[in-house]
Amino acid sequence: MELEAPLLIAALAIAAFLRPWRMLSNGNLVSPLLGILVILPWLWAMPRLHTMPLPLQLSGACAVALMLGWPLAMLVLPAVALLSDLIAPASWDALIAQSVWHGVVPATLALGVGVLLRRFTGSVPFVFILGRAFAGTVVCTFAAEILAQWAGHEFSNLGLGLSTVGRWLLAWGDGFLTGMMAAVFVAFRPQWLATWSDARYLEKKSD
Repeated sequence: MELEAPLLIAALAIAAFLRPWRMLSNGNLVSPLLGILVILPWLWAMPRLHTMPLPLQLSGACAVALMLGWPLAMLVLPAVALLSDLIAPASWDALIAQSVWHGVVPATLALGVGVLLRRFTGSVPFVFILGRAFAGTVVCTFAAEILAQWAGHEFSNLGLGLSTVGRWLLAWGDGFLTGMMAAVFVAFRPQWLATWSDARYLEKKSD
């Protein structure tokens, strides 16, 4: 709690300063936002709905960052944690930790990966889908899970080695889902991706 609360407050403060709600003015991101608020709380509540030794929770934070952009994602992900509490109640400490390690941290790492890929590879659609959405999600989600483990959030009844393997496999699940989502949205609903631009990646000029 001593670490998570300051991280969450800092992320919320920076995001609020950027006023990301302005991105909703044209209506393009309203549908993905509503979809996130409906679906993701169930995924975040899943570890509290069963008693399996390995909590099977997909983060989805990197996908949220791709769809809404980092600033708006910082406001939405804590809301997802609060909504998950309506499905499966948890303590405030658990909700804050979940907001940070399954939301703020992987989404922020994904922002850094996106900046690096744009810097060194340019605007390449293949890199956006395979590098940023798929591989980037695997790396960022796994890194966030390891940081959470170092911060003391370990799986109960599992050793360190088995916990690391479990986190690695869960990160791949996040990567596959985010990569497939990005590929589908780029093809059929590019307006649902705040981080995608036809003009930039496909060199299309707006009419």
